[in-house]
Amino acid sequence: MITIQNKYLKEETEKKFDILDQVREINIGNTLGITLSIGVGDLGETPVENYNFAEQAMELALGRGGDQAVVKTQNKLDFYGGKTKEVQKRTKVRARVIAHALLNIINESSSVFIMGHKNSDIDCLGAAVGLKRACSLLSKPCYIVMENENGSIYTLMKKLNEDDDYDDIIINSSMAIKLLDEKSLLILVDVNNYEYVESIDLLRNSERYVLIDHHRRSKNFIDGALLTYVEVYSSSTSELITEIFQYMFENPKLTPTEAEALLAGIVVDTKHFTLKTGVRTFEAASFLRRQGADTVEVKKLFSNDLESYLDRYEIMKTAKIKNNIAIAKSPDSMHDNVIASQAADELINVTGILASFVLYRIENDILISGRSSGEVNVQLILEELGGGGHLTMAGARLKGLKMEEALFRLEAAIDNYFKESDE
Repeated sequence: MITIQNKYLKEETEKKFDILDQVREINIGNTLGITLSIGVGDLGETPVENYNFAEQAMELALGRGGDQAVVKTQNKLDFYGGKTKEVQKRTKVRARVIAHALLNIINESSSVFIMGHKNSDIDCLGAAVGLKRACSLLSKPCYIVMENENGSIYTLMKKLNEDDDYDDIIINSSMAIKLLDEKSLLILVDVNNYEYVESIDLLRNSERYVLIDHHRRSKNFIDGALLTYVEVYSSSTSELITEIFQYMFENPKLTPTEAEALLAGIVVDTKHFTLKTGVRTFEAASFLRRQGADTVEVKKLFSNDLESYLDRYEIMKTAKIKNNIAIAKSPDSMHDNVIASQAADELINVTGILASFVLYRIENDILISGRSSGEVNVQLILEELGGGGHLTMAGARLKGLKMEEALFRLEAAIDNYFKESDE
């Protein structure tokens, strides 16, 4: 712990905590790269309050993958650094501890509700399906909370609706709030930001909740959980749930459909095992394959109709490329976040493009989907616009802006990112 005068903090922020870069460049024969994480508390009314701010800032820095400085005041958070890739941890001790803790919490609960983020994707739904099976094996009433379906999960939802085990299991938040009691447990998956949860009302009405996610912690991180398991090294929330599931039971058993849902979640977030894929990712996939997951059926979960393909390439035709960055706009008549995300994925497959951004309108807001091959950190770029995610996959929502204004702000954030990288 270091106590310094405010003027020295100002000097460091002006230099954007270049000590992070100096430490990262240390090479005295070490085989592992060295990184530094810093948490700073400032403008508190007492030294104790500043210390508490610093502790919270450090927890946030480490939760986002380390190699960064976080400065926290009463009403503001500033981030510096965070440019390196997360390092996968080789030990599964924490996964086993979390699994046993979750098992105890579920056993103490009267019922379980599983909720993800708005516009649920296959990773979010796959993780929910895996947890639902765990609750069934523990003989606990369980519900998956979802407001609306979208194109990305249509095929999987169709399979679940045909499964008798899922009759009356998928409900909306209004129904969930009615069924909630003081011993109910809410499990949040694939989300850690208050602004992105499927239903903020359900979260506020829940006295007991657990958080499981693989995204970097954001400014609006959901705190107060009975159990928090956020591992940014992991490829997906489905991978985390697959690991936990194996430690919860002596003889873990999934149905083929549930195994396929979890495997599909891993596939979609790793871009078919090309990005953020570690040894444990393949171990999780291997377990799911043994549980009956059919890779052909998994591929069918991503199938699109001809109209979707045409819409995707309609967006790609608008792409403008500058400094190996592609920026495309979705037509005003198109409001499908799935098609926009798929277009962003396709653009980084084009030779020479290091990152892609697709902007699209939903109601009065402009949403941005960012993708990268790994050389450009789209998460840092979109965090400047209030978004977040990962080095290779991120998103942001710009409320009440016109398309031209959103484009201007995105281009400014990209320019600022490259300016800081050059410095």
